[in-house]
Amino acid sequence: MTAVLATVQAFLLVAELQSFTRAAEALGTTQAAVSLKLQRLETLLGKRLVERSPRAVRLTAEGAAFRDRASALMEAHDRALSGEASVAQTLSLGISDHAAGPELVPLLERLHAMSTNLTLAVTIGFSREMQDAYDAGRLDAVIVRQEGSRRGGEKLAEDEFGWFAARRFTLRKGEPLPLATLAPPCGVRAVAVRALDKAGIAWRERFVGGGVTAAVAAALAGLAVAPLARRIAPPGLVDIGPAHKLPKLGSSKVMLHSKVSDPAKLTALRAVTATFRSGTAA
Repeated sequence: MTAVLATVQAFLLVAELQSFTRAAEALGTTQAAVSLKLQRLETLLGKRLVERSPRAVRLTAEGAAFRDRASALMEAHDRALSGEASVAQTLSLGISDHAAGPELVPLLERLHAMSTNLTLAVTIGFSREMQDAYDAGRLDAVIVRQEGSRRGGEKLAEDEFGWFAARRFTLRKGEPLPLATLAPPCGVRAVAVRALDKAGIAWRERFVGGGVTAAVAAALAGLAVAPLARRIAPPGLVDIGPAHKLPKLGSSKVMLHSKVSDPAKLTALRAVTATFRSGTAA
């Protein structure tokens, strides 16, 4: 990649991630190097593209106007290198349902922005199932919750859990706590049930869903309480744990495990890492 294209790629990552730090992570370089690339691009164009403050990184009007042209340039570059008859690369990524959360949409957007020639094969499921598929060589990388004695991988986030229900949810005295969970072998369900049993709190499964989206829908409908990470709990749900003296569920790490060595796939996975960490300082 030429020096000019490298500056354009850096600009697009800063624009997508709204962070010099995260853009540097995605490129596998330093924040200073990304800043230097942006300065070179701005000098070349004779325009200021980015405004940076201690709290935020924003595009200027000129930067917003240049963004579409920059994306078109990178797409044309990818097409020119790949050729019409080339076979697109595929990145097979497994993501734990309880880890996906709000990062999934921007994650896919940013992976697409980085390379239009990279085919994404994304599988959502239980952490254990994703880990088994990765160990068997069926997935290039997985984003899973750390369970048991498994070690290794790269930490992307650490989630705190709570008992989430609709604001209108009521629990009558003496009534078992109605739960909305995923079916076994969901690790979050196991933690929640174990905590309730240890605290001597009666419970019953009111709703069993095939995925977190279904369990969240049941909670939003007022049917039950869903044990969820705060990061993925949507607006409209509140943590009722303190009010009902429910046991604390603790926290768990979200880990990335990867065996990718191909440069294009590796760059994409760096973008994954940056996306999960994009809630921190720019």
